[in-house]
Amino acid sequence: MDGELLEGQLAYYKARAEEYDEWFLRQGRYDRGPEWNRRWFAELEEVHRELGRFGPTGRVLELACGTGLWTLDLARHAAGVTAVDASPEVLEINRARLRKAGHETSVRYVEADLFDWRPDAAYDTVFFGFWLSHVPPERFEAFWDLVRHALKPGGRVFFVDSVGPETPDERERRSRGPQDHTTTRWLNDGREFRIVKIFYDPATLERRLADLGWRLSVMRTKERHLLYGFGESLARTAP
Repeated sequence: MDGELLEGQLAYYKARAEEYDEWFLRQGRYDRGPEWNRRWFAELEEVHRELGRFGPTGRVLELACGTGLWTLDLARHAAGVTAVDASPEVLEINRARLRKAGHETSVRYVEADLFDWRPDAAYDTVFFGFWLSHVPPERFEAFWDLVRHALKPGGRVFFVDSVGPETPDERERRSRGPQDHTTTRWLNDGREFRIVKIFYDPATLERRLADLGWRLSVMRTKERHLLYGFGESLARTAP
């Protein structure tokens, strides 16, 4: 059973709330140097452009919304955003970020564990950033069923995630064995947590999702550190 692992993963992200933006913004121990950082931000900008072209308009559901770095982008396009996360710590940071930007009235926040939660409405778009890699393999199909049932007929999905580990140190800390999809992460204060972390090959992921009734395009960014996907379900969506 993965209950203990998922409890630890949630504890990690609750404890990491105040540090998460350091990773995303390449600050502190996540600063890889000017050239690496430049490529990272160029890749993020590439995904933001693709998201803009995709057009997350109408009612948008963001799963595992985190500290709001993507919520803010979604709120600029959407008529309204429902942002779901299991961590009250990151939701508070998210609210503050959206409030500062003047978008707080367009976002509804839901504190819930995505492995237990069911949507209470149907949406034009479902978005999740850096979340699919944290879904255990045995919950993969159930997660995509959740996404499907959150969409209106004709609704679409967009996601972004990492292609692989960033550094040799991260590779070394991954658990050994082809069937063990976990890695060890640590916080600035030295505390360690074991979490799910699965890296997908875009073509393989695209084919697997096609087998589940999705028509998605999955691709790498130019620098090949990030992947993103978008498309729609070919199976029945929420009425």
